[in-house]
Amino acid sequence: MTDVYLDHAATTALDPRVLEAMLPFLRDVYGNPSELHHWGRQARVAVDEARAQVAAALGADDREIVFTAGGSEADNLAVIGFAQTLEPGHLIVSAVEHPAVMEAARFLQKRRGWEVTAVPVDGAGRVDVEAFAAAFRPATRLASVMLANNVVGTIQPIAELAAIAHQRGVVFHTDAVQAIGSLPIDAKELGVDLLSLSAHKFYGPKGVGALYVRRGTRLSAIVHGGGQERNLRSGTENVPGVVGLGTAIRLAVEAIPHERPRLERLRDRLVSGVLDTVDDVLYLGHPTQRLPGNACFSVRYIEGESMVLRLDARGIAVSSGSACASSSREAEPSHVILAMGYEAAAAHGSLRLTLGRENDDAHVDYFLQEFPGVVAKLRAMSPLYVKR
Repeated sequence: MTDVYLDHAATTALDPRVLEAMLPFLRDVYGNPSELHHWGRQARVAVDEARAQVAAALGADDREIVFTAGGSEADNLAVIGFAQTLEPGHLIVSAVEHPAVMEAARFLQKRRGWEVTAVPVDGAGRVDVEAFAAAFRPATRLASVMLANNVVGTIQPIAELAAIAHQRGVVFHTDAVQAIGSLPIDAKELGVDLLSLSAHKFYGPKGVGALYVRRGTRLSAIVHGGGQERNLRSGTENVPGVVGLGTAIRLAVEAIPHERPRLERLRDRLVSGVLDTVDDVLYLGHPTQRLPGNACFSVRYIEGESMVLRLDARGIAVSSGSACASSSREAEPSHVILAMGYEAAAAHGSLRLTLGRENDDAHVDYFLQEFPGVVAKLRAMSPLYVKR
């Protein structure tokens, strides 16, 4: 067997139904949504319908949805866009945030004079709620904690954290990029003010995302120009992408009731099989409060990149550490795993497997057939393992 794709946290295949919805806007309906003629009005109707689909998926109002070019831009618009409406203050993030949030926070710290506190997590990757509450200061204006981690899959207690922030009059943002389509999400029930998402994580197109902005939340544009998206994100809308996003999120939410338990069963089979057949392996992340398709391990005595390449040669796609790190940073240990209290060697030996719609028991069987041999061969070449 070949072509077993176990890297859905990095990206997903475009759903054929999503492509079908996009095709007319790639080919025939090409008007600019800002124009008044019927070509433009057709495009505007499509954008508005997609906005309504995203809003419905999040339990939000249509006017609370702002389209972006992806999850990273949505995170930047949330963090930097909110900060721009205020004098420099204090920002709280978790120690395991996605680089899009971490780098936005560093930008505010280095270029805008903001103070930043990174709240620690426990060994399962969950935010320390007491430390989070203790991090607030009179100058705290914004807190940002991701809903589910992109590396180890741990789900955070967002409703509890948002309530703590609001008790102190602080705006709360969550990066929900990994969670959309895997977990049922209601922005109002979570109590968040800002929520980021990206279409290509739930079988939609790349290059399009959205930010939920709770009505009344202050925000300033970081992309300037023609004033589209209620002056919050200038630039002619990516109409085919937006249509794809709307269709994809509708389909993903509809699939959760049957897809979530199916993925949890496959994941548990995968985890049990790895731990039963390979020695010196750690299962990373929370044992139960985690994304249904995520299985993350640390394999002692070998490098994650080596496992990725060996498995790829056998037709299996997996990831090591953060899939969003650039090639120049791939040799660095995952900041998420380090924040969980593990040594750099454990982070270097990380392997992330993320299941998706097309995976089945045969894919799990094939991985479990090939993985022990890959580990054995790599350990045979490792001086650390030989000297045990």
